[in-house]
Amino acid sequence: MLKRILFLVVMLISPLSIVIAGTISNGVWLPSACGAEPSPPVFKQKSIEEYNDSVKLINEWQLKANAYTNCLIKEANIDNALIAKSANEQQSKLRLAFDNIKSFTDAAKAKLDKE
Repeated sequence: MLKRILFLVVMLISPLSIVIAGTISNGVWLPSACGAEPSPPVFKQKSIEEYNDSVKLINEWQLKANAYTNCLIKEANIDNALIAKSANEQQSKLRLAFDNIKSFTDAAKAKLDKE
């Protein structure tokens, strides 16, 4: 019975490991499918032309930064949900194992008490 339950839990958790979005390294979480974080452009103001070009680059950067932020939030939410689901499933698995062991030990104790 316990083997069947463990097999079922493994089968349910396996697809989750494929879907995980971000990565954690040295305690820092980073999204994995959002590309590189866009760097803000250098603002130049020596001439009207440089100023106008800088404003154009800033506007383009803002669009890229917004897209990156939206992607980052989406991946973080997916990871948070997967972590919570996985932790809950593992807790349920352990709780079931505890309950099964308690049932076996209670049954064994009741049997020995009758003898």
